[in-house]
Amino acid sequence: MVEYHVEALDRTFHALAHPTRREMLALLVNKPFTVLEMAQQFDLSLNGVSKHLKVLEEAELIRREIKGRTHFCSLEGERLLEAAEWLEYYRHFWERRLDALESFLERKKNE
Repeated sequence: MVEYHVEALDRTFHALAHPTRREMLALLVNKPFTVLEMAQQFDLSLNGVSKHLKVLEEAELIRREIKGRTHFCSLEGERLLEAAEWLEYYRHFWERRLDALESFLERKKNE
């Protein structure tokens, strides 16, 4: 079984559960954004964007760097990788189960 931190995984999936936060992560794949630049990408107030970014930051999916009065956000990949590994484990589990079911049904069909 994949080793993972329960609380971190919960925060990751909670953060990924909202479509706006997933869109924010997709934007950050290409380059860092300031909070203001991020707000300009969405039909949300600066406060609304900040709340979403805080959830992403608490889930350790983004890193915020402050330069003067400007906050820069960039993507952090470690927690996403942990979530992907967790999902991959269960994907393999279900593939094995479905392969076994398929074999069973083929045997029954040929009897």
